[in-house]
Amino acid sequence: MYKQIAENKRKTFFLITGFVILIGIIAGLFAWAYGDIWIAVWTVTIAIVYAVIQYFAASSLTMAMTGAKEITKKDNPRLYNVVENLSITTGLPMPKVYIIDDMAPNAFATGRDPQHAAVAATKGLLDIMNDKELTAVMAHEMSHVKNYDIRVSMVVFGLTCVIGLISDLAFRMMFYGSRRRDNEGSPMGYLLVIIAGILAPIFASLAQMAVSRQREYLADASAVNITRYPEGMIAALKRLQEHSAPMKSQNIATEAMYINNPLRKGFFSNLFSSHPPLEKRIERLEHGKNTF
Repeated sequence: MYKQIAENKRKTFFLITGFVILIGIIAGLFAWAYGDIWIAVWTVTIAIVYAVIQYFAASSLTMAMTGAKEITKKDNPRLYNVVENLSITTGLPMPKVYIIDDMAPNAFATGRDPQHAAVAATKGLLDIMNDKELTAVMAHEMSHVKNYDIRVSMVVFGLTCVIGLISDLAFRMMFYGSRRRDNEGSPMGYLLVIIAGILAPIFASLAQMAVSRQREYLADASAVNITRYPEGMIAALKRLQEHSAPMKSQNIATEAMYINNPLRKGFFSNLFSSHPPLEKRIERLEHGKNTF
C-alpha cells in the first residue's frame, strides 16, 4: 500500500513535468513556424501558471463540470453516514460529499490529498444500490483517496483539458496565419496545425492511460479490506454491470475518475478507457475473496 502511495506521488511529479515539456515543445514549433519567439515564451508561462492553478482548483473545476452538488448530513443522511463511517474506519479526514443529478449509476473521488478530498455519487447509484453495496462503492472511492490516486487523476484532468485548449489555439493560429501578408497560406503553419489537431486527442488518451488500470483493481481489493465483505464489492460491480449507462454530462477529462466508464460505449472508448472491464474486476475478486 505504501509502495502504491509513493508511486502515485512520483507519477504526479512526472506528469506535471511532462506537461510543461510537452507545452514547451509545441510552443517552440509554433514560434519557429511563425517567426515569433514570444509565442513560445507566453505559452510556456501560461502553461506553468495553469499547472499551479489547476493543482489547487482542479477539484472545484471537476465538480462544476460534472454538475455535482455538495450535501450535508441532513440533505442525504444515508450517503453521508456511509462516507462518515468509512472515514472513521480508514482513519482518513472526512471528505466533502457530493451528489450528481444523473440516473446513470456512478461515483468518483477527487482532490489533491486526503486533507482536501471529495467523493461524489450519482442519484442513479443511490437508487440501485443497497446499503452494503453502497458502502463497498464508497469504500472503493475512499481507497483512491488513501492511495493518492486522486492526485494522479487530478493532474490527468488538467492535462487533458489544456491539450484541448492547445488544439483550439492551433486552429485559431492557422486562420490568423493565413491572413498575415508575410505568411499567407504558409504550408508549415498548416502542417503544424494538422499535426497538433491529430496529436491532441492522442496525447489526451495517453494521459488517461497513464492512470493505470491496475489502480482500479487495487481500489477494489482495498475496498474489500476496509469492509471485510468481498461479496459487497462483487455485488456492487455486478449491479453496475447490469445498469451501466452513459452519463448525461460526459467529458473525456474526467473519465478516469469514475468507478465505471461514464462515456458512451464504442470501439475507441473501450480501447482507450482507463477502466478494466467490469467482468474482469469481478473475476479477480471472486478468485481472491478467500484470501482477503
